[in-house]
Amino acid sequence: QVLLVESGGGLVQAGGSLRLSCSASGRTSRNYAMAWFRRAPGKEREFVAAYSWSDNNQYYARSVTDRFVIAGDGAETTVYLRMNSLKPEDTAVYYCAAGSRSDDDYDPTRWKYDYWGQGTQVTVSS
Repeated sequence: QVLLVESGGGLVQAGGSLRLSCSASGRTSRNYAMAWFRRAPGKEREFVAAYSWSDNNQYYARSVTDRFVIAGDGAETTVYLRMNSLKPEDTAVYYCAAGSRSDDDYDPTRWKYDYWGQGTQVTVSS
């Protein structure tokens, strides 16, 4: 069992920045990856960004490209999400997820996420 603990959410004005962190109690597989998803009120959960240690690449949803930056640590247990130029539409509960991917699958929305965090609220005021 892997426990994910998120931190860093809060209230910020539009145009501001926040950094989320997610620490895992361990890793369980090769081709390990961690990702952030979010769920806004009344909407379905959506992918935000992912980091894959197997190729040291970052993956982003179009809505956050050029504004958000995801990074993973060398121990492969923590992932960070730096969110810049925040907009009111970024308001949501952000969830960290951990799992694995296939070598030839470059779509992080299809990766297998076995573990999820409890979520952290991000609120962007206009």
